[in-house]
Amino acid sequence: MAEVDAVITRRLESGVPLVGSVSRYIIAAGGKRLRPALLLLTCGALGYRGTQCYNLAAVVEFIHTATLLHDDVVDESVMRRGNATANETFGNPASVLVGDFLYSRAFQMMVEAQDMRIMEVLADATNVIAEGEVLQLMNMHNAAINESEYLHVIRSKTAKLFEASSRVGAILAKASPEQEEASAQYGQALGTAFQVIDDVLDYAGDASVMGKSLGDDLREGKATLPLISAMQRGNAGQRAVIQGAIETGAVDKLEDVIAIVRQTGALEFSRQAAAAEARRAISAARLLPSGAHASCLIQLADQLLSRDN
Repeated sequence: MAEVDAVITRRLESGVPLVGSVSRYIIAAGGKRLRPALLLLTCGALGYRGTQCYNLAAVVEFIHTATLLHDDVVDESVMRRGNATANETFGNPASVLVGDFLYSRAFQMMVEAQDMRIMEVLADATNVIAEGEVLQLMNMHNAAINESEYLHVIRSKTAKLFEASSRVGAILAKASPEQEEASAQYGQALGTAFQVIDDVLDYAGDASVMGKSLGDDLREGKATLPLISAMQRGNAGQRAVIQGAIETGAVDKLEDVIAIVRQTGALEFSRQAAAAEARRAISAARLLPSGAHASCLIQLADQLLSRDN
């Protein structure tokens, strides 16, 4: 990861000062670096010993960071990772344009791998992520979203880059088709579990630990799994409260919504859904050669369920 951070620092350089300032601001804010770590662990599990993995790990982090810059503008977010968002600090135009810079820089770096298959996987993933973002935008304030539609959005918007990171690691390692598919399945399942837990924390987390405000999803009118489950399990009055909150983005009803989500068992249902995805990830990881890296992949999926930020 130190090598990846060195690549990130070097490739953020630009002759336009504002580009570097905004890029460094959001990268330096921290983050879990899960996607690059996933690529490195997959490479290690499958025996890759080259250096191109550091470049491509930086690529997936740049793609992810670009989506964050654009997301925060669309969602009008003011806090991420405990700090003011880039759009809050530098303004919306700078955030959107620097997000574009990071996308284009990522594609420049992809070319350096000189592997059309890797370019295909990452280009396709970037396109699917963009479609997922638009689909989520279309679903804002729609209380009629069901679990299947919710999963389709998060597998496009969030899990797709996890999946691509794992698959690229397998491609770099020249893994067998079976190992490549197992790696991709691991990434998709892990990314799905990650997002479900993230959505749970919006109603069960600690804002000081999470680094963002509780109820952000509700304010944005997102019908996430805890709310979908609560509406399915609740009585008519409880369903009406949640439906109204989603349709209006009424955060003044947040305490009522949290109470309903807890009373109906929706949080536990959502955690169990995440646990099922984590088990799917673990099953896929066990198809890879045993060793320290595969063990880390299994441990990562297991520990994901206890995350609090």
